Amino acid sequence: MSKYIKTLEQIEGIRKSCHEMAVIFDKLIPLVKPGLDIGDLESVACKLIAEVGGRPAFKGYKTHKSAVPFPSALCVSVNNEIVHGVAIPGRILYNGDIVGVDVGMELGGYYSDMARTLPVGEISPKAQKLLEVTERALYLGIDQMKAGNTLDDVGLAIQRFVEPNGFSVVRELVGHGVGLDVHEEPQVPHYGIKEAGLPNVRLQAGMVLALEPMVNEGDWHIKLGKDGFAFVTKDGKLSAHFENTVLITEEGPEILTM
Repeated sequence: MSKYIKTLEQIEGIRKSCHEMAVIFDKLIPLVKPGLDIGDLESVACKLIAEVGGRPAFKGYKTHKSAVPFPSALCVSVNNEIVHGVAIPGRILYNGDIVGVDVGMELGGYYSDMARTLPVGEISPKAQKLLEVTERALYLGIDQMKAGNTLDDVGLAIQRFVEPNGFSVVRELVGHGVGLDVHEEPQVPHYGIKEAGLPNVRLQAGMVLALEPMVNEGDWHIKLGKDGFAFVTKDGKLSAHFENTVLITEEGPEILTM
């Protein structure tokens, strides 16, 4: 059996965590409007996670032992921030912004992970198209998450939709396995990987993967922001991010964060 395969008991635990996370996320979406203090969104998210007996998966997370722990439960990334924006009090959303909200939860030892990029008030037509293309790309990728397909099939479906629409797919940041930890193997790129020489894992029933295309208005290059947490577009243009946790089954992909 592949090291990536979850047991039926583990799948049920992950499914429950993901379901509760999706319910919480639906309660956060209406709060995103002009004038919102991001710290208030963080407070509500922490309260809702605690009410179901969960724990924020990102708060205190370290990428390695000597890393600074991530300081918030939410990753809230505004405009040219791609991912990992810190949800700090005093940061206000304004009309015309786009904001990526990424949240994970540990519930009973099982992890969920999901993200959406949301409009703040009235946004520009170009920003609206970016959101629509990124969300559609996520679901085109999920359509390819079938037992027997490969990570290259998934990434190509995303890339071949995004690029003809005039946008670019971030290369340096990827999706990942999830369920028993915040981040697990395999890494899941969102572009065709055969020519890049990356491991082209074949999908099998029982795998649980977080698919999360990050799409830039300009080119795909990124840099680390001044706070040391958020990644931003190198050219300063907008970026969008959508994510679901997905179970591979013999019958096809099951989106768990719905």
